[in-house]
Amino acid sequence: MPSRVCVCVRMAAAPPSYCFVAFPPCSKDGLVVFGKNSARPRDEVQEVVYFAAATHDPGSKVECTYIEIEQVPKTHAVVLSRPSWLWGAEMGANEHGVCVANEAVVTREPASESEALLGMDLVRLGLERGATAREALDVIVALLEEHGQGGNYYEDGSSCHAFQSAFLIVDRNEAWILETSGKYWAAEKITEGVKCICNQLSLTTKIDAEHPELRNYVRSQGWWNEDTDFNFSEVFSLADDHLACCSGRESLEKQGGDVSAQTMIDVLRDKDSGVCVDSESFLTTASIVSVLPQDPSFPCVHYFTGTPDPSRSIFKPFIFVDDVKLVPKVQSPSFGDDDPAKKIPRFQEKPDRRHELYKAHEWARSLLESDQDKGQKLMRIMLDLEKQGLEAMEDILTRTEILDPAEVVDLFYDCVDTELKFFK
Repeated sequence: MPSRVCVCVRMAAAPPSYCFVAFPPCSKDGLVVFGKNSARPRDEVQEVVYFAAATHDPGSKVECTYIEIEQVPKTHAVVLSRPSWLWGAEMGANEHGVCVANEAVVTREPASESEALLGMDLVRLGLERGATAREALDVIVALLEEHGQGGNYYEDGSSCHAFQSAFLIVDRNEAWILETSGKYWAAEKITEGVKCICNQLSLTTKIDAEHPELRNYVRSQGWWNEDTDFNFSEVFSLADDHLACCSGRESLEKQGGDVSAQTMIDVLRDKDSGVCVDSESFLTTASIVSVLPQDPSFPCVHYFTGTPDPSRSIFKPFIFVDDVKLVPKVQSPSFGDDDPAKKIPRFQEKPDRRHELYKAHEWARSLLESDQDKGQKLMRIMLDLEKQGLEAMEDILTRTEILDPAEVVDLFYDCVDTELKFFK
């Protein structure tokens, strides 16, 4: 398929999403805790989708959001939270305990107007093809080199909003912060403490891996002359756009070794800090928290909201097992080849992409706004339901016997079902 160009708008700022990771000794009980709020256009629907591991015929292709690329022989099982009009994902996890989240960033290099891979496509591709955080990073940068990044980040037919990409890539042992501008990139490895990334570049002089031509390229552009240490953010940021941006990190650091799933959820719900976005243009449209035990004999647990605004949403647990039950009630309707996102010119219409849980959540939000007593009573019930789920998962992560897959094959399905019953 030929690459297409959109009328590109340089935005003043990327949507203010936040991603976090906490390693021991900051986190509890030998756990790595990962979290992300996805800030997107207010009316965008995110769905939670599962794709089983699969084998693929030699020479087969995979159709991403805008372009088709070569498929690999085997893809891992993945669970994704994604804007329902696109192929990739804002955030997700795979069966090997790898989590990846994407941030849209603006750099001094204008984002490409041509349709290529979106940063969100690279999230899914990294998860489907990487069994460790480092493998996922290698997949992403190789695909960046081969296919580039570009195209509209939003379902918007009137203008194109193009960005560069940053990623937080995490497994049970380490994390990588990967920041990109075009095909050029740098990455920092993290193995302890708390780290946060948002919609600004954050890498400075500690770089553990980089594009082989990165420094030659910035020298050729006149952006760096070797008189100073190479600082990725200073070289690639617009003016002072690389200042520390991470609200919420202090909250996690104050926990002093006690960061847990609940702590991460509390941080993601915090509107006062700006981590939970609720502005005129943007809303936190979905959230994830993942708990990755460093002991591989324990399963990883991934909590998804599947609905906007974590302060009014419930985090529901998912564990990878064979034959996990699919959850149509958090999946948006499919429009196939008639989807306006697939037709050229794109996005000429905006279909109703709301799934069943999203619609129920809308009703609950209107109840909160129209009848505060009833709304707050409903929220207390929902938070109690969430607490029961968190306690049940904590039990799984502290018991000595091996988890019976049958115990959790319906886990996410049942949690969504129960949430819907309470709404009704």
